[in-house]
Parts: sequence; structure tokens; C-alpha cells
Amino acid sequence: MNFLWAQNLWMLLALPLLVVLYVWLMRRKKKVALRYATLSIVKEAMGAGQSFKRHIPPLLFLLAMAALLLAAARPVAVVTLPSNQQTIILAMDVSGSMRATDVQPNRLVAAQNAAKAFITELPRHVKVGIVAFAGSAQVAQLPTVNREDLVTAIDRFQLQRATATGNAIVISLATLFPDAGIDIASMQGGRDRQRGLSLDTEKKEKKEFTPVAPGSYSSAAIIMLTDGQRTTGVDPLEAAKIAADRGVRVYTVGIGTVDGETIGFEGWSMRVRLDEETLKAIANKTSAEYYYAGTAGDLKKVYETLSSRLTVEKKETEVSALFALVAGVLALFSAGLSLLWFNRIL
Repeated sequence: MNFLWAQNLWMLLALPLLVVLYVWLMRRKKKVALRYATLSIVKEAMGAGQSFKRHIPPLLFLLAMAALLLAAARPVAVVTLPSNQQTIILAMDVSGSMRATDVQPNRLVAAQNAAKAFITELPRHVKVGIVAFAGSAQVAQLPTVNREDLVTAIDRFQLQRATATGNAIVISLATLFPDAGIDIASMQGGRDRQRGLSLDTEKKEKKEFTPVAPGSYSSAAIIMLTDGQRTTGVDPLEAAKIAADRGVRVYTVGIGTVDGETIGFEGWSMRVRLDEETLKAIANKTSAEYYYAGTAGDLKKVYETLSSRLTVEKKETEVSALFALVAGVLALFSAGLSLLWFNRIL
């Protein structure tokens, strides 16, 4: 625990002085009582139980003073609070290799089921957008709180060839910041423009903006799931740099074969390999995390972890009010017990 006004902690030195003063007053009071009463009457009036009880209200009052003095130093602690995350973009790989059945029933269905379960677990106020990517990337569903629309968008996925992980990040950023003037077309080049990846952002006037600290944008995050390595489109690390400059975290989820494997279906085969190194670099550059899911169960757990991570967050928060509340409660108990037992306040 830290203190914003640590210089005020010196006032705690007054507490031992209060204890000394209390002990002195008790001894003085005892001497006065002995002077005006017989010893037997004093012993009867000040039995063991009575003697113990009379110290409880002052002790509670002393603790109240300690809590109040700590509150005056403005304590700061790391506490878990509801997240300010308002928008999450799910960027999901729909390349042909997602048909592979090493993750049951296959990679695509496992990813769809996990994504739908993830959406269900999110608070209703959190908007979710869907970006589907293969050789191109497109917005399958603009950010919305309508869970039915999101599920429908996920169920409509159509498999395509190639993998453009960088495009997925850029399209996700353009969806989060539609008026930011992110020039997707110039990043992807003429070939991608012919493929229809441009969102007409080249027509928008580029706006100046000052880069912020990676991970500092708490209103949105991107979760990208893929089972392969980039084969076309924008360099994913270049796209991650853009996300980092805007403070957006890009959580990456890898599914499928890490070492590389030839997967065949419907009469043709392809070599696929999960590029964990790049996915880890993307997450690291944006102050996020990388997760690997080798099975459908693993994938479900990954999304459960992300759900809890994105809906609550640990923040360094001033807790002076809590200490002041404790001080008030202790003071009330002290006064209440004193009135109940001795018909006076301390």
C-alpha cells in the first residue's frame, strides 16, 4: 500500500502519546478514588470484569483515530474493479485450414462455439464486433450489444484461402476508430485494393494524432484467433505497432498445429503452421497476452479467461474513504458501548 500524502503519517506518533495519557489518567483516577473511599468499596466497584470492560471503548476510539490518521495520508491500494471495457472486436480466422479436425469437431466449429460462449458471458453493456479474415479481412458485424446478431454473424462464416493476420488487426482498428483516418488502402497496396479490402478510408482526410502508451486505451480491445501464419496482406507487426500507438491491446489466440503439419481434405492438401512467435510479439507489443489452445476444451478455457480479464481489472485506487468509514464505525461503537455500560461517552 502506498500513500499520496505520506508526510501526514508522522501524525500517527500521537497515538502512543494518547496511550500514555490514558494510562496516566487511569492511575490518577484510581488514586483519587482511594482517597475518598474505603479499599473494599473500590475493589467491589472495580472488579476484574468491570476493569476490563472500561478499557474497550477507549481502545476502539484509539483504533478509530488510527484509521482516521491513515485516511488523512490518502492511502492507495491495488483493488479489483469492474472494467471500463466498452467494445471488444473478435477477429477470427476463416482460412481453409480451419476445416482441420485436430481440434474436434473441427477448428472452425470449435472456434465458433467458444466465441459464442464468450459473447454470452460478457456483460450486456459491452459491445462486440466481428471481423472475419483469410486472404482478405472484412467486418462481419459492426460492434453491437445485440447478442443474436453476433451469433448469426459467427454462424455465417465462409472459409477462404490464405491468411492475412495484419489485415485483421487494421480492419479491427478501423472499426474501433471509424473517424481516425486509418489509411488501410495505402498499407495494403494496390493488389489488396483490387481485392476489395479498402474501406474507402483513403477518401478520408488523415488526422493527426499523438501516440499513447501501449495498453493505455481502456475502452476497447481486440481478440484475434488464428491457426496459421501470415501469407498475404499487411505485416502483422506493423499493424500491431498501429494498435500499440493507439493504446489498444491485441490479445492473440493460437489454435492448431505449432510444429507444422500437412492437412488434406476434399482432394487437396496444404501445409499449415501456427506462427506462435509472431502472435506472441503482437501481444507483447500491445501490452496484451498470447494464449495457445490445442483442443476445443483449451479454447473454451482461453475465452473464459479472457472474459474475466476483460470484465474486471486491477487498478491502483485511493481508498481514503474506506479508512474514514472504518474510523466512523469504530468511533460509533466506542461511544455506543460507553453509553451502554457507563451511561457516558468515554
